[in-house]
Parts: sequence; structure tokens; C-alpha cells
Amino acid sequence: MNVAEGGVGPGFIEIAGLTFRYPGADVLAISGVDLMVQKGEFSCIVGPSGCGKSTLLTILSGLAAPEAGTVTIEGHEIYKDGRRTAEELPRCGYMFQDARLLPWRTVRDNLTIALKAADVPEERWDDTVADLLRMLRIEAFADSWPLNLSGGQRHRVAIARALAIEPAFILMDEPFSTLDEVTARFLRTELLEVWQRTGTTIVFVTHSIREAVFLGDTINLMTKGPGMVFDVRRIDADRPRAYEDPSLAEIEGSIVGTVLEAWGYYEQPTARPGDSTG
Repeated sequence: MNVAEGGVGPGFIEIAGLTFRYPGADVLAISGVDLMVQKGEFSCIVGPSGCGKSTLLTILSGLAAPEAGTVTIEGHEIYKDGRRTAEELPRCGYMFQDARLLPWRTVRDNLTIALKAADVPEERWDDTVADLLRMLRIEAFADSWPLNLSGGQRHRVAIARALAIEPAFILMDEPFSTLDEVTARFLRTELLEVWQRTGTTIVFVTHSIREAVFLGDTINLMTKGPGMVFDVRRIDADRPRAYEDPSLAEIEGSIVGTVLEAWGYYEQPTARPGDSTG
């Protein structure tokens, strides 16, 4: 494993030997995953379809228990030897591919529902909503219905909702994969600005190596399913980053070469009867 060297202490999120199998399934979804995320880090997870990336986020959120392994978050051992402990899971924001806003509630109401569920005192709701919508440049849409917003605007509301509960960390499962590339690039830049302003730890799942190189401090590369982390790359490029930066293209090319081999795309095709070898 190509883990960045240096005086790195205990991680904010530490995963060891994590294994998971869906009920009734014969095949494991993930097998022996080891992963570490530092506090305030933007950590990306990249892997092929079916390797268990989303499953890993589900376990980190406390929505599913592993078959084996240990998960420690902010010093709290959440799972030990595959069993849920009595430790309380630190508050977690979750963002999916779809914004998942309630269409019968306004933007403001979608945020206040999250605040109420997180037991944030009601006297703070108005200021919190106003600050977040201003930060994400959608304050003009506070009283709009989600279906009247563009896809990009709905995703910004979803980011605001994830931040509203003041989470210890945010899990993001391919949140921009359904958007056109121009909108996605704009939102990635805005996400980085918000991340740098808030200092929130982010674990971001993506299929796109270019997206991961642009966003991440570290990139965890997973094998084909049952998935495990086989390589970790630290992206030391300065911020803010530009898509056209040749150094980012070089990093992307190196990672692409690594995963092509790891995911089996460089295997020689099986010879058919009658094929000539001369």
C-alpha cells in the first residue's frame, strides 16, 4: 500500500479489517478494508462499480453493521469485531447522488426539518439557514419549491442541509454524477470553498479519477468486488487547483495506469481455437 509517509498520528476515522456481506448473499461486498482519514481532510474513495464504495459509507453512517472489523470515529470505537458498541456515533451529514429534498417543502423548510431532527435549538434555526444559503449563494431561493430549482441549485441545498446539523464529518456518495460537467465543475469548486471555510472532514465516493484528483487530499483506491483498499495516494498539489494543470493530469494518468492493471483491464485475452501465434 502506497500510504503517504510522515508523522501522521491517529486518524479521525480509522477502519481496520472491515468485512460486510448483504443478508442472504453468498459473496462479500467488501473484504478486509483498512482506511484512515485525518481530521479536516477531504478524502476520496475511488473504485469500479460493485466494489462496495457506497456500502462503506453506509457502515460509516451507522446504517449497517459489518460482519467483521473495527471502526473508530473521533476516538469513539463504533464497531468492534463486527459488533456495534455502546459508543455514540458522532454527528454525520450524508449526501447522495440525488439531492433527496422533500418536494412539498420549501428550501427553508427542508433545512429546518434537518435542524429539528438534529435537536438544534429552534432559536438558532433562522440564522443558521440564512448563513448557509448565503454561503452557497442560494439565499434568493429560500422560499422556493425544490422542483422549481435547477439540478445544481438542488444540490447546493443538499450541501446546506448536510452542513446545517453541524456534523463531525460528511459522507458524499457521488453527489455530482448526475449533473452535466460544467455544472459539476462549478459545484466542486463551491464545495471546496465551503469545506475550507468550515474545516469539516469529508469522505467522498466517486467513479471519476479526475474528480478525485481535483478535490482530494488523499485518494483511496479500491479493488474490484469484494472491495478492499489496495493503494492510497496523497495529492500534494497546491490549492486552489485548476483542471488544466499539467501536474494534475500527470497524477491522474499515474492513477489510471494503476487501476487499469489492478482492475484487470491489462489481462491478455484468452486465445481461441485456431488462432495463430506465429
